[in-house]
Amino acid sequence: MNVIRFSDLCANGSAKGKRVFIRADLNVPQDDAGNITEDTRIRASVPCIQMALAAGAAVMVTSHLGRPTEGVFKPEDSLAPVARRLGELLGHPYQNGVPLIANWVDSAGNADVAGITVAPGQVVLLENCRINKGEKKNNEDLARKMAALCDIYVNDAFGTAHRAEGTTYGMAQFAPIACAGPLLAAEIDAIGKALAAPKRPLVAIVAGSKVSTKLTIL
Repeated sequence: MNVIRFSDLCANGSAKGKRVFIRADLNVPQDDAGNITEDTRIRASVPCIQMALAAGAAVMVTSHLGRPTEGVFKPEDSLAPVARRLGELLGHPYQNGVPLIANWVDSAGNADVAGITVAPGQVVLLENCRINKGEKKNNEDLARKMAALCDIYVNDAFGTAHRAEGTTYGMAQFAPIACAGPLLAAEIDAIGKALAAPKRPLVAIVAGSKVSTKLTIL
């Protein structure tokens, strides 16, 4: 499958000095006290972020967390725990947490500044994207506002790539450049290989946390 890959843009210098918006999947489980109990998704997202930083991009990252009510911010829906863990994984100078920005859609399309304040070689985390009104239904106005924040849009959230939402689909329509991050690209390669030249004998295993949406139970 022919797609634009973020790794290629970084390798050829196209990301240097550019505003890069990464839609990651940082939806990790937490206990009742808000402590992350399993951080695989955060750790899996780090290579894409490091790739962007090494390329000299100004990096913005967002994700959903849980199932918040659009337009209503609640502390339990915040990405604050994720910001702390992501900072630990990235190390200096973020070991105390990646800066977390709330109400970030308000910065989109601002005529006075180029969106979110983040310099090349730095990263910020944008608060839970599903708090934004219109995210779930892929509101076009919202998608255009968010796309105005960046020069390059990167989808690295394979687990939610099938959803036609503002940050997973809408932004890709309106961003100057839309591309696949390393996680999404790897899945595309795997699917392409399985469909084009599968090794035989072939067994397909269908799984997921919501089996009822995958199989018809009689």
